[in-house]
Amino acid sequence: MANIGFISLGCAKNQVDCERMMYRVQDSGHTVQAEVIGADVVVINTCGFIDSAKAEAIDHILRTAQLKEQGLVGKILVTGCLSQRYQKEIMEELPEVDGVLGTGSYTEIVPAIEKLLEGETVEEFASIDAPEEETGRILTTPEHYAYIKIAEGCDNRCSYCIIPYLRGKFRSRQMDDILYEARVLAANGVKELLVVAQDTSRYGTDLPGHQRLLPELLRELCKIDGIQWIRVHYTYPDEIDDAFIEVMASEPKIVKYLDIPIQHCNSRILKLMNRRGDGDFLRELFAKLRARIPGLVIRTSVITGLPGEGEEEFAELCQFLMEQRLERVGAFSFSPEEGTPAAEMEFVDSEIAQSRAQQIEDIQSRIMDDYNASMQGKILQVLVDGYDEELEQYYGRTYADSPEIDSRVWLATQEPVNEGSFVKVCIDGVADGELSGYIMEE
Repeated sequence: MANIGFISLGCAKNQVDCERMMYRVQDSGHTVQAEVIGADVVVINTCGFIDSAKAEAIDHILRTAQLKEQGLVGKILVTGCLSQRYQKEIMEELPEVDGVLGTGSYTEIVPAIEKLLEGETVEEFASIDAPEEETGRILTTPEHYAYIKIAEGCDNRCSYCIIPYLRGKFRSRQMDDILYEARVLAANGVKELLVVAQDTSRYGTDLPGHQRLLPELLRELCKIDGIQWIRVHYTYPDEIDDAFIEVMASEPKIVKYLDIPIQHCNSRILKLMNRRGDGDFLRELFAKLRARIPGLVIRTSVITGLPGEGEEEFAELCQFLMEQRLERVGAFSFSPEEGTPAAEMEFVDSEIAQSRAQQIEDIQSRIMDDYNASMQGKILQVLVDGYDEELEQYYGRTYADSPEIDSRVWLATQEPVNEGSFVKVCIDGVADGELSGYIMEE
């Protein structure tokens, strides 16, 4: 039996994949250790979505290779999107790597590790369109929250996106399997479920009946004892229907927070990017959502420098964001990904795209300042996430904050607070864009 270390990079969906691999490894009798130093095999689960993610993955591979050269780790196995995307190049250009597994071969993690331990090399790339194979997980998040992946792959084929080529067609998990997993998580102390997929709103459309089953799934998740918050990520704007809005509005366990990636608002750019809808559609949708779901916080992502974006189109995007005043916005500069249609189109210089992303961030910073000012004096429910040793202060999140990507709330208290507990907090300050407040006595 061997000691196996894991490094997981990229999105929450990739994190779930890594947690499943860790479970398989431990279930086979090997030891999953917290640190990579001393590991007989280091598994690096990579992201290969955009240039910055590729660079991060390669940096981790090279740093692990240095540990290998020093005799501090054994074999190196690269998994995930980078290995799927550059199947031959990784082994040819990074000789320190001993094996690669594609995104369709996660289930083969144990045989792959054992081959490496026997001195063999591994290059396995099974079908990326195969159904998800159910297994357990070892959580890498704090015990009180977990991501739950309800589908794999994507059928949207946005012109700029490489994901369908790396993850395959859209495949929904069976609802019974998702609910079983959620019950296990709840029994182990998870209080917040974060529902994820490449496109959660399409859940069920590939199953018999071809219906959008996300509303039904959410209602069933709400029935599970122990789960107190359910947060929905990655809903495509054109897939949001009245049934989904009704569930969001009526189920108290579902936090009034929606992640709706729009990428842009200009109709011509959206059409070029194979996205459905336009600025007017988005305005109507956001108005409808806010009217029917009081207190709704909307998160979105936008891409600057997309093919077709001139000064006029960028100004339209800025105006749209200033007008809509969405509470959470992430701005990214366009990354021309080889193999995608958008990479063959004419696009602006990368420095201009990055400058525009910064301008979006500046606009959003002012919107966030106003939002934080409006929270002063309010009493909010906060989920305690942890304790900062350096600042000697507890921190947590409101319903308006998803872990890792949104803000924290810093808590003033003289008494110890249990991580994973819910507390009532009176907001009385803000610093560096984050709220602070004191815990109210029960």
